[in-house]
Amino acid sequence: MTKKILIEGMSCQHCVNHVKNALEELEGIKSAKVSLENKSAEIELNHDVDDEKIKAAIDEVGYEVKSIQ
Repeated sequence: MTKKILIEGMSCQHCVNHVKNALEELEGIKSAKVSLENKSAEIELNHDVDDEKIKAAIDEVGYEVKSIQ
């Protein structure tokens, strides 16, 4: 299962690494690919992870989730 997250506020590779690390620390997320160019992240899940937990993890490191699909 995969989800795509649209994220605002990333401006450099350092931002991308913050988001990637925050996502990969969540239980249930197998991997995260974060794109500065597309302002998005694609995550692969081991099992379903609540969208609110994903949003909270990204908010906590200073970025804004626009949508999760």
